[in-house]
Amino acid sequence: MGSELGRTASADVVWASQERSPETHERASLIGLEDVGSIEEMVRRVEMIVSVCPPSAAEDVAGTIAGTGYEGIYVDGNAISPATSARIAQHFDRFVDGSLIGPPPTTAGTTRFYLCGDDADVVAEVWAGSDLAPVVIEGPVGAASALKVAYAGWTKGSAALLVTMAAYAREAGVGSALRDEWDLSIPGLSDRLARTAAGVGPKAWRFTGEMDEIAWALEELDLPAGFHEAAAEIYTRMADLRRVESPDVETAIDSLFDA
Repeated sequence: MGSELGRTASADVVWASQERSPETHERASLIGLEDVGSIEEMVRRVEMIVSVCPPSAAEDVAGTIAGTGYEGIYVDGNAISPATSARIAQHFDRFVDGSLIGPPPTTAGTTRFYLCGDDADVVAEVWAGSDLAPVVIEGPVGAASALKVAYAGWTKGSAALLVTMAAYAREAGVGSALRDEWDLSIPGLSDRLARTAAGVGPKAWRFTGEMDEIAWALEELDLPAGFHEAAAEIYTRMADLRRVESPDVETAIDSLFDA
């Protein structure tokens, strides 16, 4: 997702390759991003920094940037709780809370970048008219993160539940009977299970932290967090599918018991 944000931005985009993986180097090279080497040099060169990383790393990344004395706009586009966003905001004089909904924006109309904060309009201008649609929303810092919590709490939470119940049915010896019943009463759910296994499996390692953030957000409003605590465990068990291309349903189910 981060590389596509760079590709679709109307501004000059740089990145820091220090301690980054070969895969990240390749993605940045493919879209022609300028490598400035170190975080310190990046901070010296830019007026805006956008953070898109696994949710569990969001605060550490923000702390690293703040530690350099950075004075520009810091945009946190990670899938974090409003409380985490508020803590990060304390590091910066100019902070924009953001959340991304949709796949990497390779075509127009698929992905929105929700933004809130005093400089949200400034950030939105960078992607105006691009394949990524910026959407400025009203509310305090954390509003964009809250929207992502509500959206992903359903989409990724229900995906974890679907795989879990398919795993239960198989182990209980009623897997085929369940699929037959789905075909009768919930047409298309078997196909959704296959798409979930193929699409979610390789990304599950990144979803654990997001489920934790959703659980914390729900607890803050006195709502049960157990749904997403369990989803975090499911995605932890599926983490070994990270380098499996389009795993099938049986492979995804097996990962729940092999962990």
